[in-house]
Amino acid sequence: MVPRTIRPYGWVVFFGGNMADFILFCLTFLLVLCLYELFIVKKYLRDDTSSKKKNDKDPFEITYLVKRYHLDMEKISYNQLLQLVAIISSFDISLIVSIILLIDSFIFKVLIGFICTLVIIIVSYHFVYLFYKKKGMVKNEL
Repeated sequence: MVPRTIRPYGWVVFFGGNMADFILFCLTFLLVLCLYELFIVKKYLRDDTSSKKKNDKDPFEITYLVKRYHLDMEKISYNQLLQLVAIISSFDISLIVSIILLIDSFIFKVLIGFICTLVIIIVSYHFVYLFYKKKGMVKNEL
């Protein structure tokens, strides 16, 4: 018989060996994605023919990606980018919540949550940039 303190390795061991944490991650992802779709994406969706008739402002995430990584918005579908940002942001929030729930101390939760938030968001948006750079949808910098 295996002692309770030793957990077998395999696909069941995920997020510290507890499937409840994985289920919480999935439910958080779905909930945040649904809320993001309802309140953010629906507000900023455009017709393919209209350029900027509906809203003069873009979400902060898209403004950051365009200014920081020089995305060519003439080649990129705005609605596709909006959907991609919704999925990435939902994944980021779910991952941060899962990491914070693994920590017991409140002070460490705040510190690690702040640090993880900055690092995870910067890295995930860099992956979006690499995705569009591979497709050739980034403006050439001279």
